[in-house]
Amino acid sequence: MTRVIHTGDTHVGYRQYHSPERRQDFLDAFEAVIDDAVDGTAVDAVVHAGDLFHDRRPDLPDLLGVLSALRRLDAADVPFLAVVGNHEATRGSQWLDLFENLGLAIRLGSEPTVVGDTAFYGLDHVPRSRRDDLDYDFSPTAADTTALVAHGLFTPFPHADWETEAVLDAATVDFDAVLLGDNHAPDRARVDGTWVTYCGSTERASADERDARGYNLVEFGVDAGGDAAVDVRRRSLDTRPFVFVDVELAASEGVERVRERVREHDLDDAVVVVSITGEGDPITPAAIEEAALDGGALLARVTDHRAVGGDATETVPDVDFADPDAAVRERVREMDLSALGRRLDETIRDDAVADSNVRDRVASAVGAAVKDDALGDREGAAEAPPDDASDASEDGGEDQVSMEEYL
Repeated sequence: MTRVIHTGDTHVGYRQYHSPERRQDFLDAFEAVIDDAVDGTAVDAVVHAGDLFHDRRPDLPDLLGVLSALRRLDAADVPFLAVVGNHEATRGSQWLDLFENLGLAIRLGSEPTVVGDTAFYGLDHVPRSRRDDLDYDFSPTAADTTALVAHGLFTPFPHADWETEAVLDAATVDFDAVLLGDNHAPDRARVDGTWVTYCGSTERASADERDARGYNLVEFGVDAGGDAAVDVRRRSLDTRPFVFVDVELAASEGVERVRERVREHDLDDAVVVVSITGEGDPITPAAIEEAALDGGALLARVTDHRAVGGDATETVPDVDFADPDAAVRERVREMDLSALGRRLDETIRDDAVADSNVRDRVASAVGAAVKDDALGDREGAAEAPPDDASDASEDGGEDQVSMEEYL
């Protein structure tokens, strides 16, 4: 049997709400996972499914904190296996490569990394515009069980843009489990007989992440019939408390009613998130935030959904100025763009596409779309993808920044 911690989306370095305390919370949550691996649950490895850091240029305190945690893990002889997520991906060498060079991590890929009786493979985040080039060619293994660790939004889960069935069908290895990162909500499903699971984030990266944060504990084994057996269990983490106060105001109610509702809760060192709907008087957020801070809250955020044209069930974007690319990605997911629109968006923001090549890529995509549309008008043909024959020559170049140059 092989037992591993499956974690991901730790987003170390995220200065949420521009708060230094919240930034420390994300590192603390990652360290709590490492503590569980070293001092608590007996595991054979920690498997990280991407977005270890919140952005591609983490600050020195965040780097040192992660290095310290990985050294403790290494001292306990617990390997750290990981893939690269979309938040932390750089043009050149990855931070994960640095940790691997230091002997503190293993970057998973097409070759198997065997822990106990289980072989682990990796699939870094790949922009949708470049996925047609993937061949999912993995080297064979004699291990009893196999697992693919990947970062992306896979079916059948919400916001999916990557077909799990297509990956499993094309892969040259039959996977018994797929351990995922990117979706911050923990979830699991069976896809063609394979367990596919998200571990969720270890800290609340947005106000709509109301459930407790944590990670997965995954056991791999073989049943009496000789078939692979995978068991996925959930472990919660003791993270910064969030207090969610949803207030529906009647016609005669206003700021005092909201204050009363806020004071009903234990606010000590909590992040207080107030959502206002209904009728009633206009509300000044500062007055509510002041009441929460007076009650001991670390910080407070107030959203009057009447002012933003929605209700409490609609997510209000939590813009992250530390990583504007992430904020854009989140908003694009929510927009009903055409296939061409999504492709152009990905092309323009794809770090792997040199700036000098963006114009040609966009022109090629638009030209192909116009041509396909004309063919469709005449023949009823379905839309075909643009020609990406020039992709292979566009990576690299003077835009690349090495890890040494960063440091």
